[in-house]
Amino acid sequence: MTAITYDGTFEGWLTVVFEVYEYKFGDVEICKKDRFQANVFNKHHESYFDQQKTTRVWKGLTQKISAPALSGLYQAFLSEEKGIENVLLRYVQHVFGSKQSIERDYSNAAVLTVVQTAKKVYREKHRMEAFVRFQLTADNLYYAICQPDFNVLPLIQKHFKDRYADQRWLIYDSSRNYGIYYNLSVVENVIVSFNEQTSKGKNIEVITDEKEELYQRLWQQYFSSVNIAARRNTKLHIQHMPKRYWKFLPEKQSF
Repeated sequence: MTAITYDGTFEGWLTVVFEVYEYKFGDVEICKKDRFQANVFNKHHESYFDQQKTTRVWKGLTQKISAPALSGLYQAFLSEEKGIENVLLRYVQHVFGSKQSIERDYSNAAVLTVVQTAKKVYREKHRMEAFVRFQLTADNLYYAICQPDFNVLPLIQKHFKDRYADQRWLIYDSSRNYGIYYNLSVVENVIVSFNEQTSKGKNIEVITDEKEELYQRLWQQYFSSVNIAARRNTKLHIQHMPKRYWKFLPEKQSF
């Protein structure tokens, strides 16, 4: 078996796919460079991002599968589930090895896994778009913290850029220690350094705008006023808004 390490990006993974064919690797195990553990029984190949190789693989895929299937491939990659790179490789090998479309070939384990995983990531994307709550900081930046199950920040940035085009905002994923920042022009990935007062970004009361507490109280009052106790369905509510998100929702907090 050949262990292939890469930089952890989707583009880097596409380079790996090209090199599997280029070097005619048989049995392979793909993993991120920072998670690699050497094994005396395996050969090791370190893959470096190559734009030309990445472009050729992506172009080949666009000629074989539809745009939704391409999106599903990317979404499955963002799941970061253990071994997903190898599942995606088998999916791509099935694509290039078949004359007909394989998108609905659910008898193939890789196809089924990719489709199911992509659906989970897409569901999480929609939840983040609904559950992100911004707080206004003293320097007029709208800040939100989240802990999505999957790495969905790349998928939600267009939604927030379109919706809040006239505001500077930052959405920070505290599980993956990076965020997306909109500067009124473009959205870019950022690494944020927090001081001890903010508890790694989880508590930003020390830097919030003086009116922020009032805004949150008004939001809580509104939420309480529209909540009809007689029609409350806790089970359904939790199904649509799982408890793991509540700690980031002002309407679920009390002062």
